Amino acid sequence: MQFDENANLDTSEVKDVRGSRIPGGKATVGGGLIGLIALVMGLLFGVGPEQLGLSSGDPDPAATSSSAAQVQQACRTGQDANTREDCRLVAVVNSTQDFWRQEFTRRGGRYSPAATVFFTGRVNTACGPATSAVGPFYCPADRQVYLDLGFFNELRTKFGASGGPFAQAYVVAHEYGHHIQNLTGTLQRAQDGQQGPNSNAVKVELQADCYAGVWARNATRTPDESTGRPLITSLTEDDIRDGLDAAAAVGDDRIQEKFQGRVIPESFTHGSAEQRQQWFYQGFRTGDMAQCNTFR
Repeated sequence: MQFDENANLDTSEVKDVRGSRIPGGKATVGGGLIGLIALVMGLLFGVGPEQLGLSSGDPDPAATSSSAAQVQQACRTGQDANTREDCRLVAVVNSTQDFWRQEFTRRGGRYSPAATVFFTGRVNTACGPATSAVGPFYCPADRQVYLDLGFFNELRTKFGASGGPFAQAYVVAHEYGHHIQNLTGTLQRAQDGQQGPNSNAVKVELQADCYAGVWARNATRTPDESTGRPLITSLTEDDIRDGLDAAAAVGDDRIQEKFQGRVIPESFTHGSAEQRQQWFYQGFRTGDMAQCNTFR
């Protein structure tokens, strides 16, 4: 995945609070299996952290070593996105929102942007306080995406994904898929408390995967506002394979087999590895959000 070196990044779409100590709230979930379960639950994105029952405590001091607001100083151009992870994620946020803004306009609607918040340790949100153990999530109450960049190492080392820049882009695009669902009124379907392979929770997750694929198909032809040229200049087959691999790594069956030793379909909340890959590829193959109706 490569970015136009001369493009200007819009850092106003990202709030960088890494290194900030957030007073109060609920904090770190214990390590080991409990932390991993919380991480898996956090991948629901649409579920507020308060519903995860996180225990109180102090943030990890090691998580506060970076200075806040790094992206505002360091991430200026596409060249920065080609060399720094945080700048790359800023560029992915820009590209994702450029696409959905133009897609909503094309369909006669109006897109409301969502900021992405980079944090370390823990963060307060309109959905409740959260810690890094929750993983990336989208809060519908404040329409913001929350991301501790350390999650991407967890995705590779604990969940077995191959990693790579586009695996990270898939995660971000999936979260913005939940923002699209919030804007269109489908996200609330996941909050009926049901689980299982045919539950609305699974259908919502698979649709967000599909929306991520739709963005990926259109990313290299969506013009950037600053240049009139696509911000992302190339996506390779290897990039898409990394995205598909990341989607499979967070499939319910893969996670349950790895951490519980058995698969229990009745407790599925995200979909199987095969389903997640299938719906991401459905979006990528068609490039059309109308082909992402997982509720049909």
